[in-house]
Amino acid sequence: MTPLNRFQMAWRAAQDIQDGMVVNLGIGIPVLAGDYLPADRDVFIQAENGIIGCGPLATPDEADADLVDAGSRRITLRPGASIVDSARSFALIRGGHIDVTVLGAFEVAANGDLANWDMRVPNKGPLVGGAMDLAACARAVWVIMEHATRQGGARLRESCSLPLTAVRCVKRIYTDLAVVDVTPAGFLVREILDGLTQKDLQTRSGAPLAFTPDCTVLRAPPIEGTK
Repeated sequence: MTPLNRFQMAWRAAQDIQDGMVVNLGIGIPVLAGDYLPADRDVFIQAENGIIGCGPLATPDEADADLVDAGSRRITLRPGASIVDSARSFALIRGGHIDVTVLGAFEVAANGDLANWDMRVPNKGPLVGGAMDLAACARAVWVIMEHATRQGGARLRESCSLPLTAVRCVKRIYTDLAVVDVTPAGFLVREILDGLTQKDLQTRSGAPLAFTPDCTVLRAPPIEGTK
């Protein structure tokens, strides 16, 4: 059993982004999802630094130091894209016009509470950034994160132990082991990694898991890279 890598996790989340959506992708693994959108879907990716319509990564010949996404990657613009100031960009967010935001996280609680910043991180301080606005105002919040910490601690929890970014906001979680919805009754697993049993997944989680009757195998194509 080999857990998904960060590129495969991003690929899996990208498959659920629907045609016509306006989507914000958070820094880290989430921003990679824009590289794996299905070719037949017309999606506007919004970056809170002021781009509405991020295109693919720029080639070395196309690279413009003034054109970057929220992860500081040099990108291109898709047809119809706009560049706006920060006030207008956050007005789009706070006005509830983002269909989906995909964020990284440290922990998600069974009721959908999100913790994706930690003031205890050395030399960084409390850097919640725009995630609080996105988590509170986007129409749907999805999370990409590893299922457990490097020390084996659970990231899916009964309640978060870290400071909250927003309450009861997360709708879906993509991990290296499973795809999990957050429902009024708690965590509901829709896909599980091949070779991992339901009991194994429960052992790696810090809250009760339910499984859909049609729970399927979590699959992703082989993807390696250094993006």
